[in-house]
Amino acid sequence: MARTNYSYEKRQKEILKQKKKDEKRQKKLKQGRETSEPEQAQMPEDQPTSSDNDIS
Repeated sequence: MARTNYSYEKRQKEILKQKKKDEKRQKKLKQGRETSEPEQAQMPEDQPTSSDNDIS
């Protein structure tokens, strides 16, 4: 009679858990970047400030 390979099943479950964890982490990082991008868009660094335009 054949025995079941519990270590194989356990490893497969661990791999699945790790994959889900990585996907969740990537999703959180993506959401974090999307929320910070509008703040950066409001403050463009290429535009001259009023002190740069002073002619003395």
